[in-house]
Amino acid sequence: MVGITIVGLGPGNAGQLTREAWETLTKAEEVYLRTSQHPTVKDLPEGLIINSFDAFYEQEDDFSGVYTRIIEEVLQLGQRPQGVLYAVPGHPFVAETTAPEIVRQAQEMGIPVRIVEGLSFLEPTFTALRIDPLPQMTVVDALDLVSAYRPLFPPHVPALVAQLYNRMLAGEVKITLTAQYPDEHPVRLVHAAGTDAQVVEDIPLHQIDQSEHIGLLTSMYVPPLGEYTSFEGFQELIAHLRSPEGCPWDREQTHQSLRTNMLEEAFEAITALDDDDPAAMQEEFGDLLLQIVLQTQIAEEYGEFSMAEVIEGIHTKLVRRHPHVFADADLADAEAVIKKWEQIKAQERKDNGEEVKGLLDGIPTAMPALSVADNYQRRAARVGFDWPEIEGVFDKLAEELGELKAAETEDERTEEFGDLLFALVNLARWWKIDAESALRETNAKFRRRFAVIEQAAREQGRHLSELTLAEMDAIWEKSKRQ
Repeated sequence: MVGITIVGLGPGNAGQLTREAWETLTKAEEVYLRTSQHPTVKDLPEGLIINSFDAFYEQEDDFSGVYTRIIEEVLQLGQRPQGVLYAVPGHPFVAETTAPEIVRQAQEMGIPVRIVEGLSFLEPTFTALRIDPLPQMTVVDALDLVSAYRPLFPPHVPALVAQLYNRMLAGEVKITLTAQYPDEHPVRLVHAAGTDAQVVEDIPLHQIDQSEHIGLLTSMYVPPLGEYTSFEGFQELIAHLRSPEGCPWDREQTHQSLRTNMLEEAFEAITALDDDDPAAMQEEFGDLLLQIVLQTQIAEEYGEFSMAEVIEGIHTKLVRRHPHVFADADLADAEAVIKKWEQIKAQERKDNGEEVKGLLDGIPTAMPALSVADNYQRRAARVGFDWPEIEGVFDKLAEELGELKAAETEDERTEEFGDLLFALVNLARWWKIDAESALRETNAKFRRRFAVIEQAAREQGRHLSELTLAEMDAIWEKSKRQ
């Protein structure tokens, strides 16, 4: 059989070459190595002509360019009458970019390919760690990890970071991992697994780029962060609660029965934000997440949609609506981003065959009224329906206050009072104040100060209603000074 033969050289110890691999190399006249920087190379059969693609690593700017050239060269060599023997470290299909692509393209070109198995770096690494990768372990390439802003695997399972080949890469991997793991999280560096130079280091995560042993054959084992730390594990918990073996109350809930719970949890999360209380935020965000996951679990049981579809939908929407981040759109400032956002939303509705909607459609009227007013005004302002200067806002405010004073009937006063509030929200928008948050803060301030009056009454052994207005006002002013 001619064409392309791809042989795995194992993890780095010639004694770990498979019998088939050794026989293949012994019978061959020449071999092309992806890289000669591999311990097994020095022990290859005598008389074998050794070629390597090491020069490509120096000539290209990145690994993608290197691998592209190697693939092209191997495919060309494979069309010779004598074919080509191509050898890669480890196993041809484990942490090896070139072999799968060579096989794919060779099949399209009609070039026969033979794969000679090799021991991968995984088996000796697991031996060095004395662990079984089952039932769950994530294996991730260090280069893929550094391209992310946070780890893309669940923290409740162990992970093996492969090809951590130098300190600079280790430092970048550390930055990504510390977005999820604490600096002192214990990890294990495995260097040259399965060879005589094997070293296993137990080290805190923040020190991995200081290891003196890091090299081409380094991997890192990241133990689980904790049993209850992943989104997937939380989904399993909610599914368990809804199962026949779960909780009777949880099983009885429906989309509609949980509406009040979601609203209450949302308001409690807002309260934590208003209080700027990180501990409360952590707890309330968890309670709110519970409502999202529980509602989605119910939807899965009803055959409506899945969590994967929820996440895919919002992920796709965010990418589509941020062309200045994920495409080539050039947007100068936040205002331009908002305008582009609205244009994209309008196009989405058109593409989905939805009826033409007004600019103010889609704003939930169940939101607090001040927030609805703010959203209406912001959208109208985007198309130019706004005062050119803030003096117009003040004039409108004075006009509405005058009309409220002149109102004679209850209906007129109600209408004019609403108009005055709407004008105040507009002033807040001009001054970049969140009217809803401002009123919540004032409510909280009033509550704190009134509580001082109540406390003073208790200390005097009097009922609150027994205090005169003057006495209450004096205590109020004192609480303001405090």
